[in-house]
Amino acid sequence: MRVTVCAVGRLRGGPERDLIEDYVQRFERTGRSLGLTQLQIIEVEDRKGGGMAAEAVLLRKAIPKGATLCCLDERGKLISSPDFSGKLAQWRDSGAQDVAFVIGGADGIDPAFRAEADFALSFGKMVWPHMLARLMLTEQLYRAASILAGSPYHRV
Repeated sequence: MRVTVCAVGRLRGGPERDLIEDYVQRFERTGRSLGLTQLQIIEVEDRKGGGMAAEAVLLRKAIPKGATLCCLDERGKLISSPDFSGKLAQWRDSGAQDVAFVIGGADGIDPAFRAEADFALSFGKMVWPHMLARLMLTEQLYRAASILAGSPYHRV
């Protein structure tokens, strides 16, 4: 199963980007034997300033056709890392070829687009900058793969 992170906004070089790239590489190494074949990050940017609705159009275009859609949203479900790994395995085992995680822009994700999601995930009631949300998501994806692989990375 391929994993795509679709995010509004461009992430410049720096320590956050370096960490994200590190977690992407770790995920791909760990996930390969688990049927988690690829993790790609697609950035979209609404240069015309059309707001959430315009961002939703760009995000829809970036998502692989037929992908299971998971929106990151403060109103989403709070789950533990082991439960997140179970969710990833559930999607994989149900035959999903692609899963797409969506991170909205400064105003969040368009409500109509959010309603189309198969799952809404929250990293807490606080709102996080998109670069930190990407970093936390890629780390949690790596952690999920590690849990599924039985690695000692995740400790309870």
